[in-house]
Amino acid sequence: MGYKWYDAEKKPVLFPFGFGLSYATDAYSGLSVKAGDGLSISFKIKNTGQRAGSEIAQVYAGFPDAAGEPPKRLIGWTRVDLAPGEEKQVTVSADRSQLTVYDEASDSWKLVPGNYNVQAGGSSQNLPLHQEVSMD
Repeated sequence: MGYKWYDAEKKPVLFPFGFGLSYATDAYSGLSVKAGDGLSISFKIKNTGQRAGSEIAQVYAGFPDAAGEPPKRLIGWTRVDLAPGEEKQVTVSADRSQLTVYDEASDSWKLVPGNYNVQAGGSSQNLPLHQEVSMD
């Protein structure tokens, strides 16, 4: 069992997927999602703490209801090292294959057309940034 099962069952967890202890605190802002053959997800991370730190920024996608998938799926991440007060623009790319589901009828992987809810943050339960994007 992983974060997807706990999300689907709406069960609380003590330590969400991606949770980590740090002496730094981070703020996320400015989410921009561009759809093409995949997704290009850009946002800013700022170290709001008094110490240098590293953040593993995570990007998730919530699939259209027709996909029958759990509430969200991890589609990308990046590690960002930040000095106190430093802010960086980061971009995470998600290949189209990361947005597909297996279709038993055709025995192939397919993209379900519809609106995808792209989310970014520091763990599976701490996702302050959200943006919907349409995929066909």
